[in-house]
Amino acid sequence: MGNLGAFLFLLGALGVLAEFCVIPQLDSQLVERLGQRLLLWMDQLSGEHVNPSIYVGLRLSNLQAGTKEDLYLHSLKLNYQQCLLGPATSDDNSDCPTKPSMGQLALYMLALRANCEFVRGHKGDRLVSQLKWFLEDEKRAIGHNHKGHPHTSYYQYGLSILALCVHQKLVHDNVVGKLLYAVEHDHYLHQDHLSVDTMAMAGLAFTCLERSHFNPDLRQRIATAIGTVREKILKAQTPEGYFGNVYSTPLALQLLMSSPMSGVELGSACLKARAALLAKLQDGAFQNAVMISQLLPVLNHKTYVDLIFPDCQAPRALLVAAPEDPSLIHIPEVISVTLKVSSVLPPYKQAISVVAGSSLEHVLKKAQELGGFTYGTQASLSGPFLVSVMGKVAGDREFWQLLQAPDTPLLQVLSSTF
Repeated sequence: MGNLGAFLFLLGALGVLAEFCVIPQLDSQLVERLGQRLLLWMDQLSGEHVNPSIYVGLRLSNLQAGTKEDLYLHSLKLNYQQCLLGPATSDDNSDCPTKPSMGQLALYMLALRANCEFVRGHKGDRLVSQLKWFLEDEKRAIGHNHKGHPHTSYYQYGLSILALCVHQKLVHDNVVGKLLYAVEHDHYLHQDHLSVDTMAMAGLAFTCLERSHFNPDLRQRIATAIGTVREKILKAQTPEGYFGNVYSTPLALQLLMSSPMSGVELGSACLKARAALLAKLQDGAFQNAVMISQLLPVLNHKTYVDLIFPDCQAPRALLVAAPEDPSLIHIPEVISVTLKVSSVLPPYKQAISVVAGSSLEHVLKKAQELGGFTYGTQASLSGPFLVSVMGKVAGDREFWQLLQAPDTPLLQVLSSTF
């Protein structure tokens, strides 16, 4: 208490009023229900389903899954070593139908750090080299004059720098400089529902570099960029309290919780966001495993930056599967969902019968089975991402927007339910 008092006195003596982003604890049963949803995802151990983000979120929470958690990490290691370190000339890809993206590799490295492991040895060096090669390739795509774009996104670019940083791997100044320039000049970091995620991830990467004392020649630009990102995120807060939208708010809170700020209403903004999240949680809004995995650390006052020095001995409550309530067993309700695609010729419109609670991806599969409709997806950090509809592929810097009539964006995309 004496140290804290001296710290606050020093701030007062300097004429600086610092505010902290503090999220008061939520009802433990509400948090437990979030963890129980992750347990269901952890039963899916095939290569296409294992997601490092789930493991990271659980390890940074105050919950644990016991032996299931160990098995999940084992499955992650098998899958990622098979797909990323296996023979490049092998014709047998049955064990690795889809090679993880570099964003997924970055998350895998965060998962290792969440278990207090550093990437070491020949295999570890190869993983680090792949991530550095990815960043170099993205740097070239952006160009020396910053007129280009990353092949993937600035989100994956920032995530990759963060992953290397928590493993104490240095990243060249000119690689970090591209992300700094993007923040400084608002390059594709506009205030839409995707930008808050991107800015928050960039801020977390910069915060890790700052705390680790990396890239000393960029120290002042990094410190300024962290402040810029925080200010933009605070300005992106909606009247309801979200930073961008409900699903980008957890990552935004991770960044805002990472250190205090002076001269802003940081504390009240975070409390407002907490109230908005609580309302959505009580409505059952968080169903996507990746979104849950980004929220659980916040509810335990942790962020991805804590992976610099993870506490693997912290006590965590053991999760158990939610018991089935026989009284809740009922006959499934069948509903009709009208699927419309207006941006193709001729326009497509079809009523699809599905069970209430089905995901949009299930609706699309059903429509394709009925004939006259086709679609394509690719893996992303948040699950399947829609890339083509009726043979029309989204071009460079384009994406398919999914709306629920009349004009409500489906923020969870293919995992949205009806």
